[in-house]
Amino acid sequence: MSRPTQSQSPLAPIGINAALAAAADPSIVPRPKIFDEFALTDRVAVVSGANGGLGLEMAIAICEAGARVAYCIDLAAQPSAEWTASRDFVQKLGNNSRLEYISADVRDQTGLWAKVEEVADKEGRMDVCVAAAGILKEHTNCLDYPASQFKEVLDVNTSGVLFTAQAAGRQMAKFGNGGSIILIASMSGSITNRDHAWVSYNTSKSAVLQMARSMACELGPQKIRINSLSPGHIYTNMTAAYLDKQPHLLDKWSSMNPLGRLGRPDELRGVVTWLASDASTFCTGSDIIVSGGHHSW
Repeated sequence: MSRPTQSQSPLAPIGINAALAAAADPSIVPRPKIFDEFALTDRVAVVSGANGGLGLEMAIAICEAGARVAYCIDLAAQPSAEWTASRDFVQKLGNNSRLEYISADVRDQTGLWAKVEEVADKEGRMDVCVAAAGILKEHTNCLDYPASQFKEVLDVNTSGVLFTAQAAGRQMAKFGNGGSIILIASMSGSITNRDHAWVSYNTSKSAVLQMARSMACELGPQKIRINSLSPGHIYTNMTAAYLDKQPHLLDKWSSMNPLGRLGRPDELRGVVTWLASDASTFCTGSDIIVSGGHHSW
């Protein structure tokens, strides 16, 4: 019985097949391809929540991996000094990558769709989306949680993530080249943070996990992959603002995972690059947890 036809890596032959090809043809000069699999050469990305924090860190990583451009979407009318320094840094990398800034509200579905369509038409493609915009509110008892605050969190953390994924996915579908969409969830979507009354945040992130699975099943035939990424406690500007008011939480949070510390934003660079690249072409509908082992206790 003949074997069924299988898909091939864009870099084929690789791995064992490359070894067999080299054995059959002595003129072949073997070379490593693993870094080529992670490369994002000439790809176009959009990253929401990228005026700073995790979003900006991920946008820089995408550029370092060779993307033509990472469009950074955030609410501020003008980018931060941190973003400007990052843009200048990327320009100096020497790989022709660049960061661009777009002021947009992820809660505005039609407005966001239009702005992402504009940049996709300008670049002639859309390959990667990271939906990283999110907010966290103060500790609030679930029985007294005000409707307006609950809606505010879900509007950004859930609806905003959907609208961002839609904006990029619509362009990926239009160009027909597939793509990778990464929804930034949280370990708080699958566990409850002990002693923290964050019912809105936890609910919003849990919704993102199911959103990724649902979209992955719908868009798989179009070669558009959707995965979620669930960070644990990461020291960012958002969490720093929370921790600065309650310094004792730094030690508490650090003690809640086997590594005994908070994560750094740069520790998400590798997994984002992997999800965005051809190194993860059989990964869709998955949630990747990067929590220092918080779930493992």
